[in-house]
Amino acid sequence: MDDIIKELELRRENAKLGGGQKRIDSQHSKGKLTARERIQILLDEGSFEEYDMFVEHDSHEFGMQEQKIPGDGVVIGSGLINGRTVFIYVKDFTVFGGSLSLAHSKKINKIQDMALKNNSPLIGVLDAGGARIQEGIDSLGGYAEVFQRNVLASGVIPQISIIMGPCAGGDVYSPALTDFVFMVRDTSYMFVTGPDVVKTVTNEEVTAEQLGGAEIHTSVSSVADGAYENDLEMMEQMRELIGFLPSSNIEKSPIRDTSDPISRSEISLDTLVPDNSNTPYDIKELIFKVTDEGKFFEIQEKFAQNIVTGFGRFDGHTVGLVGNQPLHLAGVLDSDASRKAARFVRFCDAFSIPLVTFVDVPGFLPGTDQEYGGLIKNGAKLLYAYAEATVPKVTIITRKAYGGAYCVMAPKHLRGDINYAWPSAEIAVMGAKGAVEIIYRNDIGDEEKINKHTEAYEDRFLNPFVAAERGYVDDVIMPRNSRSRIGKALKMLRNKKLSNPWKKHDNLPL
Repeated sequence: MDDIIKELELRRENAKLGGGQKRIDSQHSKGKLTARERIQILLDEGSFEEYDMFVEHDSHEFGMQEQKIPGDGVVIGSGLINGRTVFIYVKDFTVFGGSLSLAHSKKINKIQDMALKNNSPLIGVLDAGGARIQEGIDSLGGYAEVFQRNVLASGVIPQISIIMGPCAGGDVYSPALTDFVFMVRDTSYMFVTGPDVVKTVTNEEVTAEQLGGAEIHTSVSSVADGAYENDLEMMEQMRELIGFLPSSNIEKSPIRDTSDPISRSEISLDTLVPDNSNTPYDIKELIFKVTDEGKFFEIQEKFAQNIVTGFGRFDGHTVGLVGNQPLHLAGVLDSDASRKAARFVRFCDAFSIPLVTFVDVPGFLPGTDQEYGGLIKNGAKLLYAYAEATVPKVTIITRKAYGGAYCVMAPKHLRGDINYAWPSAEIAVMGAKGAVEIIYRNDIGDEEKINKHTEAYEDRFLNPFVAAERGYVDDVIMPRNSRSRIGKALKMLRNKKLSNPWKKHDNLPL
């Protein structure tokens, strides 16, 4: 027995060393932590339970039978974040570059299955060089097994992917199937094919950072939802994010104690919207001033900045926040903004997180780039997401709500529960100038008549009263009272029950 125990201890020490001290030192020299160091920071102290520490690959190709390392390049297990159970797998770059083998994939499959069975979030930490070439089809099949489980778990448990090094080839598609993807600046990148292949096939010369770095994927491609400066900041932010989310689609989000009274008035909001309807302002100022303690966890901050998405709390309860951003492109909806918001709305609906929407939208962005790029179908995605959502939906129109964009941004007609407007709200088919030039086109050139028509149009339509007269706006509220009115609405809606007609699945305009 003593021999067995000594052997066990030796095996544990070997497994914890991964690819050896030299490779661990190399990892540290790049500003990156090891797999187990990352787990220690992410999870509550002492909570990690590791599984399959001694698993080894069974490959005999290309001399691989002589190269066996316990754990085979991935650490899996369960633990706690703020006392709540999560399941996790962390790729170990020091072992075969974290490449995926059959044994490696089976370990990931095991933890995916455990997370789903136990209705708990799954976190994947990726730092790997793709498929293990020596195993051929076994590696490819292993990837597909991971992807299948990502799909089955989608909308059932939160899935978060953290990119903390290279993520290439087949590795990229698992994160793409999960709910959120986050990257570390300067040390992580994602691409299907690397710079060398790109140069060979397309004759483009590009660095790994230019091809798939954090800046590209957070601001251009929208593959990543956020990026942080280093491994430590990443793990701190992930702990914060998990605190907003329910463990599964059958549980409620955790409630956070707050000393911020829901009845709090914010007088400064009365002057947030400028007198000139074409002058921009920051919608985030509104979000920060109405949420508990002014906390807001933004999703996709750098992409499609004409719309803002993220999580906050009201009276301790998690809400999803969406708001048009007048500071960027006047807050118009375009293809990117529509896709960004649609995905966020669908996540919130899948996990029963109420939606609060702030509307200041002059319309959809015109132009050939938008029309050729599928604006019609992309705009329909956001419309579809709001229309399908059965969670509590509270909407405040702060200023403009014009045309088709009004129809898209969670109006009463898409089963909005409580829809408010500020006195500054303008709800109309379009702005006064465009409307008058269409309605009174025969008077174009007669400045006096056009000015008179414009004034009449503004008096009638550029206010919230026509919508309120028809019941499309439940109340016109003072901006200072926005937090308390949203809070009351959400409390009233806490037991809301609404279901959609049975269907195998929808046909969202992808």
